[in-house]
Amino acid sequence: MDGSITLTSTTHANGTTSEAITCKGTTIIRIHPPNTTLYSDMKLIILMRSRRGVRPREPLVIEEITVDPPKEMEVRIRIFFTSVCHSDLGTWLGTNEAQRAYPRILGHEASGIVESVGKGVRDVKAGDYVIPIFHGECGECIFCRSESTNMCEKFGINPMKRVMESDGKCRFWRSEDHKPIFHYLNTSTFTQYTVLDSACVVKIDPHLIPLKNMALLSCCITTGVGAAWNTANVKPGSTVAVFGLGSVGFALSP
Repeated sequence: MDGSITLTSTTHANGTTSEAITCKGTTIIRIHPPNTTLYSDMKLIILMRSRRGVRPREPLVIEEITVDPPKEMEVRIRIFFTSVCHSDLGTWLGTNEAQRAYPRILGHEASGIVESVGKGVRDVKAGDYVIPIFHGECGECIFCRSESTNMCEKFGINPMKRVMESDGKCRFWRSEDHKPIFHYLNTSTFTQYTVLDSACVVKIDPHLIPLKNMALLSCCITTGVGAAWNTANVKPGSTVAVFGLGSVGFALSP
């Protein structure tokens, strides 16, 4: 049946177990990482899911890559939970030709723990629980200082951005040929480890709610609440109708 869901589990040679969940022809893979070795050059060789093809709609694959250590004002995070947003689907489908860049690690709604930080990072440290945010804030540009907008000049939403801000290069590399793998929406969370600008990381209280639920704060909940507060301008006492009760709709529900 077209709507059926199948689950398969695979144990890889290095001890990693991955679960492939397929629904309506779309495969979502959740990886259970093993203990990862830190090498002397502070690079991690990991198994993760990335796009290997050059065309939209090609299957996502699990492959071994190198994740560079964070550079100045950057953070490397171990991702524990990530989900699929409609924006990821649109990019995978290649709906907007100008946004196509492959191979690319998608994903922007996640939660994890800081593994290491680069020079100059003060807001977070190794071991902190964090959520990556695709709409970061440098805190210094004219937009960040404005009371009417938070569309940061450097780290605002930009689906066409595919490299890091500091040097215009990637932090992901294919292990087999050391070719770069592009970033996505300042985050790239479909991987065991990712590197972000520190402006795109928010520290969270691990005792507030479970880490797996924290992932929803990085996109769908903030999208739903922001739509009500900033776009629809809903005020206390307003009578409103919410169409759709997915995670965005539920964020608006009492």
